[in-house]
Amino acid sequence: MNVFGLQLDIAWENKPANFEKVMRLLTQTAPERNSLVALPEMFATGFSMNAETIAEPNGGETERFLSQTAKQFGVFLVAGAAMRGRDGRARNKALVFSPEGELLSFYAKMRPFTPGGESKHYTAGEHPVAFRWGGASVSPFVCYDLRFPELFRESAAAHQPELFVVIANWPQKRIGHWTRLLQARAIENQAYVLGVNRTGQDPFYHYTGRSSIVDFNGDLLADAGEKETAIQAVVDLDTLQKYRQGLPFLEDLKMRKDVKS
Repeated sequence: MNVFGLQLDIAWENKPANFEKVMRLLTQTAPERNSLVALPEMFATGFSMNAETIAEPNGGETERFLSQTAKQFGVFLVAGAAMRGRDGRARNKALVFSPEGELLSFYAKMRPFTPGGESKHYTAGEHPVAFRWGGASVSPFVCYDLRFPELFRESAAAHQPELFVVIANWPQKRIGHWTRLLQARAIENQAYVLGVNRTGQDPFYHYTGRSSIVDFNGDLLADAGEKETAIQAVVDLDTLQKYRQGLPFLEDLKMRKDVKS
């Protein structure tokens, strides 16, 4: 099972330009049908706090682009977008589309980046989600979520995902944390982790990419470096299941009501 991460230099609040970048990279990469492909957080706009301007309703232009692109390339597509719910509030979401172009799942970022003012503009999500990709369970998260291991443990306890996908706009000044935290989440939860970051510059931050794919041992399978590019690796479910069976750490996440402290 093949996973791909597309590392973009996101054009600030320019959706058509970013749609073109995605199409170009996907055409160059040519992922096999039913592969899983991930794009960065807020891939169409950059990490903008202009929620009133960029947040879209369901069925908006970004959602339509992702649906059409997933169907055209025959892939499972995970991508970040600012979306407005039925309650009128904006949320920073990861959207998941099937190879048929259907919206399979969506996740709202549970930990808005308070130091950057995100919590003033975007409402936090309430719980992790998981979706099926072939024989795997996949749980998406967004950027700052990566610093909160309890979110990943909550997903692991409920779904035991074989793959976590973390989409981000993670700045250069803390890029060393990014790689180490991806590895920690993989080791803790005995899962593959695909981390897809942006590169380039926006009005506030500098980004140096380092999109990565990490296996369940915490070993780095792919590293995008700083350029606009794609990374790829194989998720080996058989090897992962044997590893989990040999070291059944996840079983101890289950609540044991009969055990007294």
